[in-house]
Amino acid sequence: MCGIAGIWNFTGEQIAEQSITRFTDSLKHRGPDGRGIWFNETQNLALGHRRLAIIDLSKEGNQPMHYADNRYHIVYNGEIFNFIEIKEELKGKGYSFKTNGDTEVIMAAYHEWREGMLDRFNGMWAICIFDSQQHTCFIARDRFGIKPLHYLLNKERFAFASELKSFKHLDGYVPAVDNESAVQFLKTGFGVESSAKSMFRNVHKLQAGHCAWITNGTIKIKRWWNTTDHLQAVPADLDSQANRFRELFFDAVRLRMRSDVSVGSSLSGGFDSSAVVSALARMGNQQGNERMASDWQQTFVATFPGKSNDERPQAEEVITYNKVKGHFFEVKEEESLQMMDQVLYDFDDVYVGIPIAPWLIYRELRRNNIVVSLDGHGADELLGGYLHADGAFLTNAPSWIGGVQLNMKLLNAYRQYTGKNPYTGFMHAFKDSLPAQLNHHPDFEHYRHTLKTFKSWKDRWAPSFWQSFIHKDAYHLQNDGFVVFDEAPLEMDETNRKLYQLFHADVLPTILRNFDRMSMANGIEVRMPFMDWRLVAYAFSLPGSSKIQNGYTKLVAREAMKGYMPESIRSSRVKIGFNAPMPEWFNGPVFPWLMEQLDKPSALINHQTLKQEAEKRYKNKTWDWNSTGNFWKYIHYLWFENNFIKGEQG
Repeated sequence: MCGIAGIWNFTGEQIAEQSITRFTDSLKHRGPDGRGIWFNETQNLALGHRRLAIIDLSKEGNQPMHYADNRYHIVYNGEIFNFIEIKEELKGKGYSFKTNGDTEVIMAAYHEWREGMLDRFNGMWAICIFDSQQHTCFIARDRFGIKPLHYLLNKERFAFASELKSFKHLDGYVPAVDNESAVQFLKTGFGVESSAKSMFRNVHKLQAGHCAWITNGTIKIKRWWNTTDHLQAVPADLDSQANRFRELFFDAVRLRMRSDVSVGSSLSGGFDSSAVVSALARMGNQQGNERMASDWQQTFVATFPGKSNDERPQAEEVITYNKVKGHFFEVKEEESLQMMDQVLYDFDDVYVGIPIAPWLIYRELRRNNIVVSLDGHGADELLGGYLHADGAFLTNAPSWIGGVQLNMKLLNAYRQYTGKNPYTGFMHAFKDSLPAQLNHHPDFEHYRHTLKTFKSWKDRWAPSFWQSFIHKDAYHLQNDGFVVFDEAPLEMDETNRKLYQLFHADVLPTILRNFDRMSMANGIEVRMPFMDWRLVAYAFSLPGSSKIQNGYTKLVAREAMKGYMPESIRSSRVKIGFNAPMPEWFNGPVFPWLMEQLDKPSALINHQTLKQEAEKRYKNKTWDWNSTGNFWKYIHYLWFENNFIKGEQG
């Protein structure tokens, strides 16, 4: 896990050593264990690397690494978890190896299979390989975009780096906001990260599951991964489905325990992180896991005493159940406010939430000499974790035609869950629950599709309440560059189509970016077992009813973990996001800092009306999770435009 950078001047102009060093060292937080720089013979191409040593800690693992009599030169960020198995396969083909890490394995795999190597990899990566014989740069990104790769390309040069902030240190580049990306973010909160665009003008992203070749100032991009090409036949019954899910999940954890340094876990107390910690304990106590870290028993818990999102009791239960060590620390409002500028700069982009809690928890890992964290990211988008109670009960419900009794049972179970009296008759039940049914019941799927089409047309020309704070001339900027590149097949049921969109296009790409930046800001590598491609392909092959049914989300995973984690957490319907307690903070001492941001200039935002709305909510103490998320978008964007782009920090 590292930071990578590179510059290639097509004009033949030589690259000064201080230029590539400055560009590379902007990523020193991603790789505090060393720097490597390499120039080609004419010095118009340079590769830079900042190392975070995790596999093969010796100097032989340093990058840039060279291969095949110096034909190939690589800088690489990530981990290939199955490198041991690939190495053995390559040995059988006559290859020999000088190092004990995965970088040399990638080089040999490229020599043998070219881009076909990507299909064999199980891991996360952003790779650049320069072929000095063919004068070509090959770049590639993992299936789901866990590791980042940004680039700038024009007729004069190609430059790439792991983070946006690096381009602030690139000679000749003047940072500026890409207005189309900014408006897309302010309208939706999501959608930019999965696209090829970025918040910096003329800086692009290699999209998830893509690779590319750069030659003579041109780029040829190829999509090498599509989840829909890997769907498979699955067992018909839930028990068998859960058994297979558990096999894949446990093996995903096993592979991600491979490390030559200590491994820990960020534990919230919710289902996802608790399942990871429980699987860690299961696999860690087994023998025969080659290259498994000997120290894997550390868990880290952020607490919010007295706040609505504190899950310390649940985390303590997981720690006791699995006999692991817990490190608890309180996220304090005062310290968070003091750290705000630093955290937002490290964040490298914009978001709908305050990212302070993840930043602090990864700082805590680093302070305790833990460099790798196995976390539960990806499960919500894969298995439906974002649904509220009415959706969890009504999604995948039977049709009312012929299923009145079953629907009545579901509706009464939902009312019991929410503390209301049971229904007394069909008409009462149907009428009272109609709004929830319109949003979630399968019988109303056609209605939802029609409404979605109408809302899409309406939102293009008539902003909603929060979107109305964007200036009208900016709101109607054309943003046709934001096209979902991975549509779910029509034969998928409605649940899977929604999850497919969340996983590949909307929410998850942004979440992956967030945790990459917050962890790497503290020199921590995050590994995500739920993102194992085998598990993802299997989960999307399952029917939606295996994920959401009878008031439960993540149903197949819950069944898979029966007997392997605390039952109270496995069967809990409560969903608490891992986020700062924004409503309490907005109604408290953070508010003056928010108002300071509204005094900063922007051509996109209507400051005065937004300020009036904020003052009204603060006065009446009516900030809630929905309003704070919508409002924070504008605050974060204003900070980004005025502090990140124009500021000198970092």
